[in-house]
Amino acid sequence: MAANDNVAGTVKTVRAAKRGSSSYERKMSLYGFLFALPWILGILIFSAYPLVMSIYYSFTTYSILDPGQWVGGGNYKDLMADGTFWISIYNTLYYTFISVPLNILVGVGLALMLNTKIRGQGIYRTIFFLPSLVPAVATTIIWLWLLNPQFGLVNYWLEKIGISGPGWLGDEHWSKPSLILMGVWGVGQAIVIYLAGLQDIPQDYYDAAEVDGAGTALKLRHITLPLMTPVIFFNLIMGTIGAMQNFVLPYTLTNGTGSPANSLTMYVMYLYQNAFNYLKMGYASAMAWILFLIVALLTVLIFITQKRWVHYQGKE
Repeated sequence: MAANDNVAGTVKTVRAAKRGSSSYERKMSLYGFLFALPWILGILIFSAYPLVMSIYYSFTTYSILDPGQWVGGGNYKDLMADGTFWISIYNTLYYTFISVPLNILVGVGLALMLNTKIRGQGIYRTIFFLPSLVPAVATTIIWLWLLNPQFGLVNYWLEKIGISGPGWLGDEHWSKPSLILMGVWGVGQAIVIYLAGLQDIPQDYYDAAEVDGAGTALKLRHITLPLMTPVIFFNLIMGTIGAMQNFVLPYTLTNGTGSPANSLTMYVMYLYQNAFNYLKMGYASAMAWILFLIVALLTVLIFITQKRWVHYQGKE
């Protein structure tokens, strides 16, 4: 009888403890939800709602001043017949497919040089990083001056070695290469990431390679570059997404016109013109979703190919 009383008492104690614990957990969950509530509301109001509405607007003739009418796939059909739309896609892909690999090549090369143990290493790293801190508008003004075909420094130096400089930003054939050159100017942030990747490679690998008689070139080919591929893969993804959304430089360079001959009309620039210059929000929303699909497709393709060329430490 006494034993039964003890068991009953224990059960009551356990149940009371569970009730207390459950009450405490609910209280903590409520506090956690209240702390996260501003962030949740911000996401819903400023991200999720515009995202959903942009899908709806892409099927309407909505403008800021007019609720518009449902046109189904009319905006997408009109885009397929829009010559400037295709020019903007060509310009953007041209810029992306050349500038991203070039930035990776230059970034890795400079990071390799800046990783060597030399006197004044910190100063050199700072010099290469500083351009990435310069605001885009200031960068535009600097390059407009440097690439001026009449009194710019670049053509002046080219003339000194007997080369007649091109018209750069005033020539439709040289405007996109000029823009790519400006993109390389801001490679400093990528260099910092490459340097972090280089310093993450264990010294033991190099020591073992030296014991086997490997020189600098072999160590670079069989150790450094393979172990840098995860960092290159990251910068490739981020660089591709950033290049497809290139806007500030070409817009400020051309004052939003994309001249000469629409050679600098990038996709996001044309989207902006339709949205805010012509108030064709439905048309611009359709452009935004097409851009999303292109970026998603390129990202998926890069992820598929990375199995062949990206090497992670400890997995092979």
